[in-house]
Parts: sequence; structure tokens; C-alpha cells
Amino acid sequence: MPLEKIVLMMAGTMVLIGSVLTAYVDPMWVLLTGFVGANMLFAALTGFCPMVKILRKFGMTSGDAFHRS
Repeated sequence: MPLEKIVLMMAGTMVLIGSVLTAYVDPMWVLLTGFVGANMLFAALTGFCPMVKILRKFGMTSGDAFHRS
């Protein structure tokens, strides 16, 4: 599976988990959703994504969507 799909899947999963926890456990879980959204915005603007860096350490390879750094 391409690295970009894994990143999008992880981000989507974290947003869904954060939303459910916010609704059913504690409103402070909205910070998780906000953090994921901010990280996605940062990655879109800069081309740098911390999750990509972590996944590359596990040997995953990607296309041209993210800059290597």
C-alpha cells in the first residue's frame, strides 16, 4: 500500500476516534481532532509530514506527494 494512502488512513482514523471520544467520553478529546487537522494543514502547506518520516523509518516508500527530508 502506498505511503500516502497509509497517512490518509491514519489521519482519518484519528479524526473519527477523536470525534467519537469527544461525543461520548470527554469534550477535551476535540484537541486530538484539532491536532490532526492542524498537522494535515501543515503538511499541505510545507510538504513535510511527521507521520511520513516515521513510516519511512519502517521501510515504506512513497510517490512524489511528500518531500524527502
